[in-house]
Order: sequence, then C-alpha cells, then structure tokens
Amino acid sequence: MSDHKHLFVKGEDETKPTFVLLHGTGGNEKDLLPIVNMIDEGASVLGIRGNISENGMPRFFKRLAEGVFDKEDLKLRTDELHAFLEEAATEHGIDRQNLVAIGYSNGANIAANLYYEHGAVFKGAMLFHAMVPQQKEALPNLENANVFIGAGKHDPMIPAPETEQLKRDLESAGAAVKTFWTEGGHELMREEIQAAKEWYEAL
Repeated sequence: MSDHKHLFVKGEDETKPTFVLLHGTGGNEKDLLPIVNMIDEGASVLGIRGNISENGMPRFFKRLAEGVFDKEDLKLRTDELHAFLEEAATEHGIDRQNLVAIGYSNGANIAANLYYEHGAVFKGAMLFHAMVPQQKEALPNLENANVFIGAGKHDPMIPAPETEQLKRDLESAGAAVKTFWTEGGHELMREEIQAAKEWYEAL
C-alpha cells in the first residue's frame, strides 16, 4: 500500500457505496465520520489522511499561498491518491465502481481534481467548499459521475464565480451537478449536509 494513513470500516449492506472521506486542512481520516452517520450509516467507509504536512497540519497537496496551489504537487498527489484507491479497493474488497467521495475544502479540491485528471473515479461526490483545482480546456468523460457541490454565499476563500466555474467544468464533461448554497462562509453547515443526504438518496 502507498503511504496514506487510512481507516476502513465495512458497512452492513454490501450493495451500498463505499464513502471515501477526504478531510480539510489540519484534519484526519476520522474527521468526516459524523457526516457519514448523518447521510448513510450502513455504507462502508474509507477515510484517508492527506500525506502532506503544512506546519504540522495534514493536507492532500502543497499550496504556495492561500488559494494558490502548487500545480506540480497537485498532479503528483492526485496520481498517488488515484493509485491508492486502486490498492485499497483490492486490499479491502471494495467495489471500485461504487465509490462516493465526501470531501471538505482541501479534500474536496483533490476529489475534484481526480475528476479533472482521471475521469469518473467516483460514481458520486459531495464536494463541500471546493475550488476549481486547475484550469483545463477539456476534462475526461464524466457522464457516469454525479456531483453535489455545497457552497457558502459568504465564503471568504471561495468567491461564487469559482463555484460556478467548477460546476460548468464538470457539466461540460457530462457530469450531473447539483449546487446548494448556504448563507454561511467556509464552515460546513448542517443544512448543506441535509441537502447532500437528499441528493445521495436520489442517486
């Protein structure tokens, strides 16, 4: 296995997806477990810790400044994570075709970039407070991908046009995208988790 610290919890119902949990800066592989409990307790869980450290805080890739990504590292770490998902699927007996990502902030950014780089890696993804990971003229085919984007109207890190651009990019590649706006900032709001649950249940 590659060097991602992770946890795997097998769900009671094998027909349900495996949630791939991708935390925000400073988080860990257990951070988003409360969201799983709110959305679908019966699903399997693969929680992954980012293997970059920024002043002791785990992240999934390096950045040069707030909102400015290290593009080379982003590509490297995205490819690493893609390889790790393949390895983890084999090791834990996970259905590779039935993965649903739950990403917040930095974790949502790398989940989005997996779509930009590797196509429909996830059947579905809940991207909470994600940025456009890179400028790319054409994305791989995403016709089999369903994406929920949770965004805050007053998010100081992610202006609304950024969210709209992310939605456009994914839709241009064939993904079905639902955007849900809260009146909040960069923090996760209960109402967007509830909206994500409703979206998930309709998948």
